[in-house]
Amino acid sequence: MNELLEAEAPGLFRIRHSLAHVLAQAVLELRPGTTLGFGPPIEDGFYYDFDLPDGATFNDDDLASIDAKMREIIKARQPFVRSELPADQALELMADHEYKRLIIEAVTSGERDSEMASEAGGDVISFYRNTDDFVDMCVGPHVPHTGHLGHFKLMRVAGAYWRGDEKNKMLQRIYGTAWAYKKQLAAHLHRLEEAAKRDHRKLANDLDLLSFPSTLGGGLAVWHPKGAIVRKLIEDYSRERHEKGGYEFVYTPNLANGKLFEQSGHLDFYADGMYPPMEMDNGTYYPKPMNCPMHCLIFDRGQRSYRELPLRLFELGTVYRYERAGTLHGLMRIRGFTQDDSHIYCTQEQLADEVASLLDFVLSVLKAFGFDEFVFNLSTRDHEKSIGTDEIWELATEALKSALERHGLKYAVKEGDAAFYGPKIDVDVRDAIGRSWQLSTIQADFQLPDRFELEYVDDDGGRKRPIMLHRALLGSVERFFGVLLEHLAGNFPVWLAPTQVSVLPVAEAHQGYADEVGTALREAGLRVEVVEAADPLGKRIRNQKVQKVPYILVVGDDDVANGTVGVNVRGTDKPDRDVALSDFVDRVSSENADRASLPA
Repeated sequence: MNELLEAEAPGLFRIRHSLAHVLAQAVLELRPGTTLGFGPPIEDGFYYDFDLPDGATFNDDDLASIDAKMREIIKARQPFVRSELPADQALELMADHEYKRLIIEAVTSGERDSEMASEAGGDVISFYRNTDDFVDMCVGPHVPHTGHLGHFKLMRVAGAYWRGDEKNKMLQRIYGTAWAYKKQLAAHLHRLEEAAKRDHRKLANDLDLLSFPSTLGGGLAVWHPKGAIVRKLIEDYSRERHEKGGYEFVYTPNLANGKLFEQSGHLDFYADGMYPPMEMDNGTYYPKPMNCPMHCLIFDRGQRSYRELPLRLFELGTVYRYERAGTLHGLMRIRGFTQDDSHIYCTQEQLADEVASLLDFVLSVLKAFGFDEFVFNLSTRDHEKSIGTDEIWELATEALKSALERHGLKYAVKEGDAAFYGPKIDVDVRDAIGRSWQLSTIQADFQLPDRFELEYVDDDGGRKRPIMLHRALLGSVERFFGVLLEHLAGNFPVWLAPTQVSVLPVAEAHQGYADEVGTALREAGLRVEVVEAADPLGKRIRNQKVQKVPYILVVGDDDVANGTVGVNVRGTDKPDRDVALSDFVDRVSSENADRASLPA
């Protein structure tokens, strides 16, 4: 993250990095005895971790006083002065900051993760001093002096375990956002306000779609009837597209013997993301974190011919992955979720065309749900966390690169970010307020076919290994639902709306006709709610608008006499009066069947 930020926006990197130092300086002045942890720039801002004396914590009033102190430091135009010290002298200088000492010791002993390296740098440790009283360990770079800063806002306080390990001490983390210009800061804060309104957890509660009961456990959701309808429609559309795309449907169990995950390599490379084993009388079992090993077993059921390839297997398969409690975030980061998971077995000659076809498939489905801005990332090998020869990796990487270039798609390369078994293309979407979400992925894999000894008989009678493509289109259904909910701000198109039409009689005398209208709409295959006249009409209309129902029908004396309805369209204030019921049924039925112009 820091390397990408520095490469793409070096000015912002320096501003945010420098403000992290100013934040630390302000806290030390206001809270003497505080111990410093990490303080990096991040996307949109910066943070710093602190260990306050006597187990104290920050509150909102503290943020205000820290902000004021930071602005004093900025006004003083203090220079950032770099210096270097050998490790022993650096340890002495950081005598009062145990976490800085841990960083120095880790880096000088050979530990080189990016977080450590960004703080310390190497055997010779670099520092930046603002005043005689404040110095912080850092590789930089920074702005020339604090006067170059100022367009920032401290956002919130959070708990953070040292180095993200819940076995370590909980520190106090202060987040801030920072920008080069005042108007950029204002725009960002506006986006955050809009994001808060669109938060899928709030919308899911307001619209009665799903919930996260504490008794169920962290990172697990239950789907209420309205949310389940929307989810079913999303899954049904996925099934239809896959069926028409030549995929074969399969089902696999939710747990498996540990020997399967030993064979696949997941216990070697993915054990930290798996749940603990269950010891049974006939072996050790794990909840499955991936569907791919089981799909390999299906491919290996008997002799395969080249004529069967490409073989495209599809499953809406539920998997379980352990996510740390501090990383859980509604549906966006969850512990049990369902993937629209496909594994395609093809020949080496078919690989490039198959990836190109997959890109078309992915984009057409994402566009169907209203996404039209995409970011493509090509992830390459991390030699320390992968298997296979360089030759095979290069072949797979070139195939993915070729598919992107054949489509004329611009992409970024993420060095070392591939899965352990092969390179991948990730497709991010931009939502209605400009945020980027990673959804779809296409991964080339030469390793699992080898580990499972998969073979097909070629046209010359010889036996060959297939290439395996992993492809999740929506990613996970849960995460996709959350992203879509925020993208649409809960305003589902007619075909996806849990309630498509609400019918409101003006008074009890119109209840019979309202029921007739509801019946006519249901017979046309629409989802309808008839809201009885137990409350005043205005209150009932407001309640239905809060529920974001696409069409609210109001029926009174004239409608009963003439077979009409009054139509309130979501997002408009002026209703359409005296609309013939048959015309309205045809109108909404057409929208429902059209599914927002989704591909056939």
